[in-house]
Amino acid sequence: MAKATKKQALGRGLSALLKENSPEINSVEDKNADKLVGNIVEIDIDKIDVNPFQPRSYFNEEALRELATSIKELGVIQPITVRKLGDKFQLVSGERRFRASKLIGNTTVPAYIRLANDQEMLEMALVENIQRKDLDPIEVALSYQRLIDEIDLTQEQMSQRVGKKRSTITNYLRLLKLDPIIQTGMRDGFLSMGHGRALINVDNTDDQLDIYEKIIQQKLSVRQTEQLVKALKDGGDVEVKPKTVAKTVEVPKFVNKGLKTFSEYFGHKIDVKLSGNDKGKIMIPFHSEEDFNRIKKLLE
Repeated sequence: MAKATKKQALGRGLSALLKENSPEINSVEDKNADKLVGNIVEIDIDKIDVNPFQPRSYFNEEALRELATSIKELGVIQPITVRKLGDKFQLVSGERRFRASKLIGNTTVPAYIRLANDQEMLEMALVENIQRKDLDPIEVALSYQRLIDEIDLTQEQMSQRVGKKRSTITNYLRLLKLDPIIQTGMRDGFLSMGHGRALINVDNTDDQLDIYEKIIQQKLSVRQTEQLVKALKDGGDVEVKPKTVAKTVEVPKFVNKGLKTFSEYFGHKIDVKLSGNDKGKIMIPFHSEEDFNRIKKLLE
């Protein structure tokens, strides 16, 4: 009980510091900066503005609702990060957690406070964006290009900042040389980065688009696309063999009946992978660390 009281008192002290000195704390040299910057504080949500440098423009509504459910049950496990900006705050990272918290009507959110100028904000937003798992290849490439154009980083410096090999960065950047129609196809998930890397080797835009149409119409694999590109460069043609369609296994009635119960319990659409003879695996998806911990708690 004493420990909880102490924690609440600390929270009141920092909250008072926010209200009394908020506009004056804008650099590490300012009075009381050491007491505020570097601390995790519950901040009023309406005092936080989104990051104008955020390269991410689309947030999956279903995933946000799932995260909101997790936050409602477990709270915000990982605080968002904000920078001090006058008498308000601006998001540095954690916009999904911020949006999900607003979605369930939370009035405050735990936040780690730091100081950062506009260039640092842009760099942090871009680097964090690159580290996400759900980006399409063109989004990654555009983030790399913005780091080059707006932060003036070399590919070697980017390699160190984002922890990726320089050759990996180069491969992403080359995708931006593809025709915009093909780039859109990659963003929409019609073809993979492997398809794009194969098409980069085709110099003529019309030839690129011809192969792109074949990829879509015939559902070509990366290997088949590479064969088409090689044949084009060799001045010949190649017969594209259709992919072998795997034999589908009929889902037993007892599985279909149970899936709905599983899905309702875990708050996700649960899938199964069947191996025949009433055998298979149950697959439970998760969309964030918070979501994973929520599911883990359900299984305890």
